[in-house]
Amino acid sequence: MASPVAPVGGARNGASPEWGGFEENIQGGGSAVIDMENMDDTSGSSFEDMGELHQRLREEEVDADAAAAEEEDGEFLGMKGFKGQLSRQVADQMWQAGKRQASKAFSLYANIDILRPYFDVEPAQVRSRLLESMIPVKMVNFPQKIAGELYGPLMLVFTLVAILLHGMKTSDTIIREGTLMGTAIGTCFGYWLGVSSFIYFLAYLCNAQITMLQMLALLGYGLFGHCIVLFITYNIHLHALFYLFWLLVGGLSTLRMVAVLVSRTVGPTQRLLLCGTLATLHMLFLLYLHFAYHKVVEGILDTLEGPNIPPIQRVPRDIPIAGLPIAVLNATAKAVALTLQPH
Repeated sequence: MASPVAPVGGARNGASPEWGGFEENIQGGGSAVIDMENMDDTSGSSFEDMGELHQRLREEEVDADAAAAEEEDGEFLGMKGFKGQLSRQVADQMWQAGKRQASKAFSLYANIDILRPYFDVEPAQVRSRLLESMIPVKMVNFPQKIAGELYGPLMLVFTLVAILLHGMKTSDTIIREGTLMGTAIGTCFGYWLGVSSFIYFLAYLCNAQITMLQMLALLGYGLFGHCIVLFITYNIHLHALFYLFWLLVGGLSTLRMVAVLVSRTVGPTQRLLLCGTLATLHMLFLLYLHFAYHKVVEGILDTLEGPNIPPIQRVPRDIPIAGLPIAVLNATAKAVALTLQPH
């Protein structure tokens, strides 16, 4: 019985060659042997260490959340500040744009350079245009040239104002509302601007090739004949002379304007409507200026209405009775009393 036990123990103690490699590996490999005596009981698997780790993780999460919140707040404040700055810039740009527009609008009326092309004309050109306004053109197959300046027409309107004011003073005209100067300026400028606008509107309807500036210049130079006629007839009160100048001088200036409009209008109906309206208004205006502020008007009114005599007033008068007998007076009184007595 002792013999079979010995080999087993010998084999365990390293006597057997079959198990030699395993025992060498166990005894020689120090890294594979776990020393339980050297292990620390206070390892990371304890409850206290787990609590500290959990607490630390919670603190890190709180810090991360706070950092994220601060970052979001910073982004929100940054976006809000950007929007506020953008709105301020837009408001500033709008203010500057409005300021530039306002200054441009005010400088438009204050800058005289804008009106310079309309009044930049030589006196010799004005003189030649005044003479041409009395000479009707013959060539109406192509559009006639019209002066594009306002210096000559404006001076003619002011001259007509002065002549009309002279006629008002010499005829002892009394203006109940307003003044003589205001009436003269309103009449002349009203005709010039009003009729020019009306004829330009008709020209637009009739498809005539003319602008508002050209219409103002054409009608303004057409007033040169009116100035000549009124200046002569206001100082020489002869009706035959006035009608002669009205037909000759006023008719020539009117024919000049009509010829220019005919050359710029296509169609016989349009020409008749446009030119007939202009000729009628221009000639009637000269008649109005002559007879409205003339001494003959006062004579006509006195003839039609009679002289300004105050109404008859009843004045009590005493009847003389010296030559009548008293009996006759008494008989007359009794007869009147019996007639008035009711039956």
